[in-house]
Amino acid sequence: MAAIFSHLTSLRSPDAASFSSLSSSGIQSSRFSGVFAPSPITFPATRQRVSCQATSPATSPPSSVNVNASQKDFLHISDFDKSTLLNILDRAKEVKQLIKSGERTYLPFKGKTMAMIFAKPSMRTRVSFETGFYLLGGHAIYLGPDDIQMGKREETRDIARVLSRYNDIIMARVFAHQDILDLAKYATVPVINGLTDYNHPCQIMADALTIIEHVGHLEGTKVVYIGDGNNIVHSWLLLASVIPFHFICACPKGFEPDEETVKKAQGAGVSKIEITNDPKEAVRGADVVYSDVWASMGQKEEAAQRRQVFQGFQVDEELMKIAGQKAYFMHCLPAERGVEVTNGVVEAPNSIVFPQAENRMHAQNAVMLHVMGL
Repeated sequence: MAAIFSHLTSLRSPDAASFSSLSSSGIQSSRFSGVFAPSPITFPATRQRVSCQATSPATSPPSSVNVNASQKDFLHISDFDKSTLLNILDRAKEVKQLIKSGERTYLPFKGKTMAMIFAKPSMRTRVSFETGFYLLGGHAIYLGPDDIQMGKREETRDIARVLSRYNDIIMARVFAHQDILDLAKYATVPVINGLTDYNHPCQIMADALTIIEHVGHLEGTKVVYIGDGNNIVHSWLLLASVIPFHFICACPKGFEPDEETVKKAQGAGVSKIEITNDPKEAVRGADVVYSDVWASMGQKEEAAQRRQVFQGFQVDEELMKIAGQKAYFMHCLPAERGVEVTNGVVEAPNSIVFPQAENRMHAQNAVMLHVMGL
């Protein structure tokens, strides 16, 4: 907070106001298994199941990714070490407090522009990025599905190089994970993954910030995800490969997360990670019970069949009672009330769904500040 207080006291000009950049340092010791030495993680070609309105039957998964290849971009949670991630989350808390205080002279993005590529409709991602960038002085440009038609009307590599010459940063919300990798490969400015079929790192950073605010800490907590083993689960697994906590994914048989990602996360030896088909046993003693839609965009034709398969995986009042009085409920939204979660659970006092949604903006602001070196 020192940098913020210094800014407020000295009333420096907006151009001069900035936080000190974060530095990447070594991984801290793990609560579960000592020191984590990061190694490249490959994301195999496998069946993709996606949440938050992201899926498309026409997409192809990534071939392989060295997650330590570049620090200019924010593509996967596991691209960064524990110290860096926690520093970004601390930064998010500071900037959130500044914005909510009504202070409007901290404008690190003044004179900067962000290109926002959307291959699909979005509410939270668009509004949180556009508003956050504006509140910190910048201008965001929305490029919808019909504006670019990435990979169809124009090659991704050409789009990346052209937008880099106009803008200071690129955010993309796409279907195929390979698209975000190609953007980052050819762009000369930072690229942020706003969601792909494979993962959703910005959502999980917001979730981590929310858990820290409400539980008091992330390390050592028990987070239980109930539902489809989709891109949200993949990002939780990647976070669990860096920061130690207990993560359980309870899903129906045949809907488990990508096996290779599970193995890599477990093999990191940082967190306790479990995949189970028993939601009632999974939630006992949970700090957080987390849910997501059972059928996302592109899967609506499967909705009826999925409702049959996912019987017993609804987060209802009975399941939250098993979890215990201290358990919070989280959902990345949009929610289908009465399907994967009851209305009563969403509206309960221990539901932190809407603080979680707000934190998308604050966590993303911190991510953008980090990758832009501000």
